[in-house]
Amino acid sequence: MSTGIVAGRLALVTGAGSGIGRAACQVLSREGATVIAADRNYESAVETIKTHTALASGANAVGDHSAVELDVSDSNAVQKLVQTTLKQYKVPPTIVVNSAGITRDNWLLKMSEEDYSRVLDVNLKGTFLVMQACAKALTDASLPGSIVNISSIVGKYGNMGQTNYAGSKAGVIGMSQSAAKELGKFNIRVNVILPGFIDTPIIKTVPDKVMQGILKLVPLGRIGNPIEVAEVIAFLGSDKSSFITGATLDVTGGY
Repeated sequence: MSTGIVAGRLALVTGAGSGIGRAACQVLSREGATVIAADRNYESAVETIKTHTALASGANAVGDHSAVELDVSDSNAVQKLVQTTLKQYKVPPTIVVNSAGITRDNWLLKMSEEDYSRVLDVNLKGTFLVMQACAKALTDASLPGSIVNISSIVGKYGNMGQTNYAGSKAGVIGMSQSAAKELGKFNIRVNVILPGFIDTPIIKTVPDKVMQGILKLVPLGRIGNPIEVAEVIAFLGSDKSSFITGATLDVTGGY
């Protein structure tokens, strides 16, 4: 039997093909959870399970890890995934990590409606759809659960060129706090993590000069590692955080 702070639990992680989502799969599996890695890019989700997850076949109480293709903004696809999970594992995921997110950066005056809508669809509506479907499955099964939604520090302070992204991530904060109030009576906790500048594919697009400026604003003087966010995800998914719900945790190096 595996030991760890989330031993024997089933965890669903969206955006699991890279960055914070991939790191969350690594840490949750290390801590004993069975992981369902969901990503729009199926190959990268498989890569997460094969290469990056502490893959001890059959070592976890619930069963083996799996990879699934998922567009979080498609409600039918989300419903189907929950049904498939119930068939395959006989239980709904009791840890849900909403890490799927995209950027379509541009200045407010130049941003297309399409770029605005797509970012809101994935980052805000996608988080809502996954949270709603999983919370319903948990209440139907009378199981407690922990939902961890990944927002961003720009959801709190804004960022130039990211009116759509910052808007979507601010929405995740308000939505999560409301959900925490509603779901508390079912013993389902909902918390939000606000990562700062983390070494993920999204940050690769930031020009060097801009990056140097950003690092001056981070008291710890560096960008974060996705694993440093994932450790907080595992904590929030575990009983160690049993009295924490509706909280937002900055993981920013002090930014």
